[in-house]
Amino acid sequence: MKELVTPYDVEGNVEYDSLVKNFGVDLIDNKLIERIEKLAGEPNYMIRRGIFFAHRDMNWLLDQYEKGNGFYVYTGIAPSGTMTIAHLIPFVMAQWLQEKFDAEVYIQIPDEEKFLTKKNINDLEITHGLAYEDALSIAALGFDKKKTHIFLDTEYAGTMYKNAVRVAKHVTFSMIKDAFGFTNETNIGAIFYTSLQAVGTFIKSVRDKKNVPCLIPLGIDQDVHFRIARDVVGKLGYYKPAIMHSKFLPGLKGEPKMSSSDPSKTIYLNDDPETVKRKINSAITGQQSTIELQKKYGGDPEKCSVCQYYKYLFEPDDKKLEAIFDGERSGKVLAGEHKADLTNRVNKFIENHKRERDRIRPHLEEFMLKD
Repeated sequence: MKELVTPYDVEGNVEYDSLVKNFGVDLIDNKLIERIEKLAGEPNYMIRRGIFFAHRDMNWLLDQYEKGNGFYVYTGIAPSGTMTIAHLIPFVMAQWLQEKFDAEVYIQIPDEEKFLTKKNINDLEITHGLAYEDALSIAALGFDKKKTHIFLDTEYAGTMYKNAVRVAKHVTFSMIKDAFGFTNETNIGAIFYTSLQAVGTFIKSVRDKKNVPCLIPLGIDQDVHFRIARDVVGKLGYYKPAIMHSKFLPGLKGEPKMSSSDPSKTIYLNDDPETVKRKINSAITGQQSTIELQKKYGGDPEKCSVCQYYKYLFEPDDKKLEAIFDGERSGKVLAGEHKADLTNRVNKFIENHKRERDRIRPHLEEFMLKD
C-alpha cells in the first residue's frame, strides 16, 4: 500500500526518512540532542530514542532560550472519542518541557474540528463533551495548573476568532485545497479550521503583548497545519513556531500507527484490566512462529508491537529497555512473558491515571481558558 500521511489518515508503510525529505524538516541529530540535554539538565528518553526525531527551528528556539527569551509550549488534540495511549505522546513531552524549561503550556482542544470533518459526528455537543474528558485526561498527566492553559475553541471563541480572522486574510482556498486535498464539496468550516489552529502558535504573544517563542510537540502527520501557520504568522509580526515531530506508536496488529477508531488495535485510557489483557495478548510480536524456533533464533524487537510499547511509553530506563529488547533478540524471553509484564504495566498506569482524573475533576476549571 502506498504511503499516506495526512492529519486525517495514515496508511501504508510509513518511511520516516521520506517524510523528512518530503515535508522539508530536519532530523534531530546528536549535536541537537546534546544541546537539549545540557539546557534541560537531564536527557529525555523520547528524544534520545528517536521517538521525537525531526524538527523545525529548534536551534533558533534554544538560541532564544539562552538569551533569556523563554518559550512556551503549544499542542493539542481534536476530540472524537476516548483518548488512547498513543495520544499521550505529545503531552508527555509537553509536561517534561514545562518542568525542565519552566515553560507555560497552552493546550488547544478544538471541539468543532471533528464535527466539521467526520461524517459520523452530527452533534457538536458530543465533541464538546468529549473535549472536557480529554482536558481532564491531559491535566491528570502532572501538569502545573499555574503554568497550564487548556482551551476549547467554542469557549475561547472571542480571542480565537478575532486572531483567526487575521490569519485567514493571508490563507487562500488554493493553499488549503492543495495542502489537505479538499474539494469543492468540503464544508467551509473545515476550510477555515487551519486559521483557528494557527492562533495557538502566537496566543501567548497576544496575551503578553510581546513576542514570545513557541515550541510545538506533535505527531508528524499534523505538520501540514503548521507549515501554513509558519507562512502566515511572520506576516502578522510574530515568531514562526519551532516544532518537534514524533513518530507514531504502532498499532497492536502491526500497523504503522495506532488507530483510535478500531478498538481491537488500540488501548484506550478507560479500558478495563481484562480488556487490556485481551488486546495485548492478541498483539503481533517480532518472535518466531514456535517456542523452539524463538529459543533457537530469537526475534526482532523493532517489529514487535509489545516491545514498541515499552520503547515509547512504558520503560524510560535505557538499560532496562535494552534488556527487554535483548531478551527478544536472544530468544531468552518468550512472547507470553513480555505480554504479561506489559499488561501489568499498562493496567497500573491506567489505574493511577483514573485515580488522578478523579482527584483533578473538581479543579479542572482552574486549568481552563475562557473568554
